[in-house]
Parts: sequence; structure tokens; C-alpha cells
Amino acid sequence: MSRDPVTLTRDVEAAVVPVGTRVTLMKGEQAHITQSLGGAHTVVVNGNMFRIDGKDADAIGLEVETKRALSPTGAPVTQEQLEKQVWDSLKTCYDPEIPVNIVDLGLIYDCHLTPIGKDNYKADVKMTLTAPGCGMGPVLAQDVQNKLISLEPIDEANVELVWDPPWNQGMMTEAAKLQLGLM
Repeated sequence: MSRDPVTLTRDVEAAVVPVGTRVTLMKGEQAHITQSLGGAHTVVVNGNMFRIDGKDADAIGLEVETKRALSPTGAPVTQEQLEKQVWDSLKTCYDPEIPVNIVDLGLIYDCHLTPIGKDNYKADVKMTLTAPGCGMGPVLAQDVQNKLISLEPIDEANVELVWDPPWNQGMMTEAAKLQLGLM
């Protein structure tokens, strides 16, 4: 990311990292963007770290990402196709402090799709965090829920934070370990 600060163009809601408390950053404040992954942005303002949702990217001078269609033809997708798209979507969720997606970090323990209509589904996800005391848990869980709901066939998404089994580095993919310098 650029070392040059950006000036907030409007007031914007953000989450304090790592505690998750919601705050408002004020128009005119200087921010340093440290990470932009999965549509969310991590910034440092006055020495404190914050996560700004992708829907508010314009406040830091970036383009708001638009949703992509599930099927290029607009035709309904099969449950198998949707499952792949769900996992691809989950791979766009990132911890604001770690530049690896939550799937490769091993934080998603289970994702189950249940048909609730002709072409509609409910998604149930069990996920954990790298540390039980992480205040970003509700923020990450909401991010997962938002990503799933944004998929056309999913009408309902439930995300449950679980602590059993406890997360450990062995749950990470080899690619994640390599990216973080653990191999």
C-alpha cells in the first residue's frame, strides 16, 4: 500500500482493531491505508488501527466494489455450483491484521447450505477466531454473513462463532503458512 496518507472525504463508521468497537472517523482526518483485501480496508488514523467496510471505500478515495453475478447467463445455479461460489466468497473475508483470507487461515469449520425454496438457500457457518478474546469476532462474523447474503440464491445466513476445537496454526493451509513466513 502507499505510504502517503489519504484524507477522509466524509465521516465514516469504522471498527477499532482489535477490539471491534464501532466509532466514527471524521472528515478531514489523515489515514494511512495498511491493507485492502476482500473489499475491506485497514487504516491507521492518529496511531490507531481501524477497519473500514468496503461499502465505505469512497471515504478514503477508493472505489466501492460492485457485486458480481453468480451465473453469466442469469440461469439458476446448482447447489454444487453455489457451494463453490460460497467458498470463493468466504475467501474474500480477511482478518484486518493478517493478509490471509479466513478460509486459508482455517477459521471456517463448517458451511452447510439448506434449500428453503425452489432456487433459494440458507447458509449455516461455524467459524472461529485465532484468539477467543479477539474483539473483531462480531465484525468478521458480520462480514461473512454479508458476503453470503450478497449471493443471489442465499436468502438467509447464520454465522456461529465456536471455540471447539480451539484454533491453532496447524489448521492453516500450506499456502497461508508460506505467505506468513511460517514454513
